[in-house]
Amino acid sequence: MKTKMYLLATALLFLFAINTSKAATPITTYTPYTKEYIATMTAEERQARIEEIKDRVNEIRAMDKSSLTRAEKKELKVELKEMRHEANAISAAGGGGGIYLSVGAIIIIILLLILIL
Repeated sequence: MKTKMYLLATALLFLFAINTSKAATPITTYTPYTKEYIATMTAEERQARIEEIKDRVNEIRAMDKSSLTRAEKKELKVELKEMRHEANAISAAGGGGGIYLSVGAIIIIILLLILIL
């Protein structure tokens, strides 16, 4: 009889432990696209995704954040950060990267042009 009670108590303990750990995980509505998926997107899909990100950012800016809890504010901050990274990846995949020259490189180029000409 004692072993049945111990087994029942252990089963209930595991049952409650599983439910509480599942309830503790936050539910996020935003799932960013991966770089591999972004690379396969067409230009129209990229532009549409950029517009979705802009709309969501404007929604977040228009929100009344004073009534939010600390955890909700943190979630919004994380979501904005992920959207910024995704937007940067989309613009880089779309050929918006460009060529970057540092100040030192520009000075060296100017000096070479002066010496050559």
